[in-house]
Amino acid sequence: MARIHPTAIVAAGARLADDVEIGPYTIIGEHVEIGAGTTVGAHAVITGHTRIGARNKIFHFVSLGEAPQDKKYAGEPTRLEIGDDNVIREFCTFNLGTVQDRGVTTIGHHNWIMAYVHIAHDCVVGDRTIFANNASLAGHVEVGDWAILGGFTGVHQFCKIGAHVMTGVSTVIFKDIPPFVMASGHPAAPHGLNNEGLKRRGFSAEALSALKRAYKVLYREGNTVAEAQAKLEPEATVYPEVKLLLEFLARAERGIIR
Repeated sequence: MARIHPTAIVAAGARLADDVEIGPYTIIGEHVEIGAGTTVGAHAVITGHTRIGARNKIFHFVSLGEAPQDKKYAGEPTRLEIGDDNVIREFCTFNLGTVQDRGVTTIGHHNWIMAYVHIAHDCVVGDRTIFANNASLAGHVEVGDWAILGGFTGVHQFCKIGAHVMTGVSTVIFKDIPPFVMASGHPAAPHGLNNEGLKRRGFSAEALSALKRAYKVLYREGNTVAEAQAKLEPEATVYPEVKLLLEFLARAERGIIR
């Protein structure tokens, strides 16, 4: 039987797994689904068509599944989907999607999301990311697996942030950041590869060397993006990491940070 504090309000239509815990004064809407082992702290509001997976730890005062901050939103039954094993700290706000895009905001698995983080409508966040305090995504942003956003990082709408990216504190992002790159500044600029993070995640010496060569081609030799892509194609047939970089560049609609 779910453990629901007597001061909490849970709508009759909400679907909670048997071992879910709901803290004091929290409000759960009628279209909410919460999976096994998830705990929700005090004074949280979870509403909208929101599905939350298993073993998430949701802290106090969060707002999940509220209407998007988009003037075009007209109450459509869009969605928020959150995976398993995430930590969502105090005062985070994750909004529903919009019908102008995919209609769903998606958070993956094993993410560590610190206080005051905002994830806007139609964003896609992968797995095992870290969002430090006050990092904010505007609408339609994509964040790849293992990315780390430093505190107060701000991301413009429609930007893409590749896998294993790391940003410094107060970074402002107006263009896409390729996988494996460290970035900081206002506007964001590249500052080498995320070498330490890649080593900790078990990347081989050969893969790291290939990525260093790729970074040099992309950022140090004066190539255009198209020229860099052409030069990196042979490496991509040998190293999956370089192939991932090329696939990202092919999708970089806003251009990449320079």
